[in-house]
Amino acid sequence: MYFFWAIIIFFMSFFFFLKGLFFLYMMNVVVFEYILLELGSVEIKFYLLFDWMSLLFMAVVLFISSMVIFYSNEYMLKDKLKVYFLYGMLLFVGSMVLLIVSPNMVMILLGWDGLGLVSYCLVIYYQNLKSDIAGMMTILSNRIGDVAILMAIVMLFNFGSLDMIVYKKMLGVAGMLLVIAGMTKSAQIPFSAWLPAAMAAPTPVSSLVHSSTLVTAGVYLLIRFSILFKMNVFSNFLFFFSLLTMIMAGIGAMFEMDLKKIIALSTLSQLGLMMLTLSVSMVKLSFFHLLTHAIFKALLFLCAGMIIHNSMDGQDIRFMGGFFKLNPLISGLFGLASFSLFGFPFLSGFYSKDMILEYIYSSEKSLLVLILVILATILTCVYSFRLMYFSIWKGLLSVSVINYSFSYMMSIPILVMGVVVIFFGNILMWLIFSQPFFLILNFKIKLLNLMILMIAFWLFFMFYFNQKGFVGDLLGMEFFSSLWFLSLVSSYFSLKMLKKGMVFMVMEKSWVEEIGPKGLLNVNINMSKFVEWLQFSSMFLFLMFMIFLMLIFIF
Repeated sequence: MYFFWAIIIFFMSFFFFLKGLFFLYMMNVVVFEYILLELGSVEIKFYLLFDWMSLLFMAVVLFISSMVIFYSNEYMLKDKLKVYFLYGMLLFVGSMVLLIVSPNMVMILLGWDGLGLVSYCLVIYYQNLKSDIAGMMTILSNRIGDVAILMAIVMLFNFGSLDMIVYKKMLGVAGMLLVIAGMTKSAQIPFSAWLPAAMAAPTPVSSLVHSSTLVTAGVYLLIRFSILFKMNVFSNFLFFFSLLTMIMAGIGAMFEMDLKKIIALSTLSQLGLMMLTLSVSMVKLSFFHLLTHAIFKALLFLCAGMIIHNSMDGQDIRFMGGFFKLNPLISGLFGLASFSLFGFPFLSGFYSKDMILEYIYSSEKSLLVLILVILATILTCVYSFRLMYFSIWKGLLSVSVINYSFSYMMSIPILVMGVVVIFFGNILMWLIFSQPFFLILNFKIKLLNLMILMIAFWLFFMFYFNQKGFVGDLLGMEFFSSLWFLSLVSSYFSLKMLKKGMVFMVMEKSWVEEIGPKGLLNVNINMSKFVEWLQFSSMFLFLMFMIFLMLIFIF
């Protein structure tokens, strides 16, 4: 069953990729419309929007999904609920595809809520306390974005349409609500704590979630509503928080010891970079980095899953090391994905990241912002070197892999994605930017990105290479390793809201009981008793009561 769905989804991705290239060349946009229900002047319609952006993104999502499903057949081999796991992943991919092709706010909400619900089911897949806590943190953080979209829909009723085609009228409160919704789904500060917590899910789910589906939904939503960032209020707001997210994720990854959480924090850093690019109105560039990041991040997670699988299912990098000697191929591809992550020349990540940095160098006037962007990039390089060194070469405690077993079914998707990582960025750059724009920079500034790589390698060599005490001493810095206490804050407010929700639920039941049918029955009984008393007590009182009612009716 896994192979069947993997092959179908792979051919669908190939078809959508070719169709997306055709639409990009011809600049076509196709909107399918189907009327589900028509009541007088009210119509309920079903829309599908196909343009080059939605088709290329769908192709990438489906390609990664096919590789992950193929990989999962071996990874989840001994699991009793592997069929449930498969259908959960298919529902997850289907929700993302619905979100991608939706030009209407109500349909966007369907895909958006589907992602949130299915991600909760997949995060709590292992059904233990840690997974339950992570799942609740994930779904409660995402509910903020769901409510923001609902409120934006209410605001958009003022303009008479919920279609994306007429959203240029959307300003003010509705725009800010959509920006907040995108920030919650893409885990920008202060909604960042759920993203590392979602690592409680199985590794194939993490590969899918952190590459092209759940966390990229917020970026894709804001790409579609990029007209908002023509206004300084929205662009400055998103610029500040995305830059802060990049710095926070980079510092957190320097002190994290969990292999999957380090990769999750790298995702958080790259999402901040995409949001930063969006805030300066470079929509195509942000979408380009979204696609390239999806490929190499999926490869990174699949390689990490194989390393964990062969390390007695442990995820602590202090107990890893030596995997390169047992499986040079997977270790090399893991290094390839890491090099692509920090923008090593002529890999996929280089083409998007280098262009983003050069555009920021040429357009940004603030020296402080430039220093922070360069610092975030250096941190990305350092924690990537650290991850490679401790996980596949030499762990802190020098414990080698014990239960090594080679699997062709898990290696084939990794090898295919490794080939794609090498060529995808170059091909996509020529296709998306068919008419290149030139960035005129000073020669020294042009060499700045290369200097960043050299400085990062020097810092890694100074502080991590054959150094065990440095990392151990800094593990006490809870402020940095716990994402600036955002996990504690998120959990605290989530628990508070749950407790208040229980109180409101009890009160709501009481209100329904009192105002509902039973309440109306009590009112009727009491009024009947009052009228009966008037009729039988005194004719004078009854006449005065009737006159009083007539006066009220007249005036």
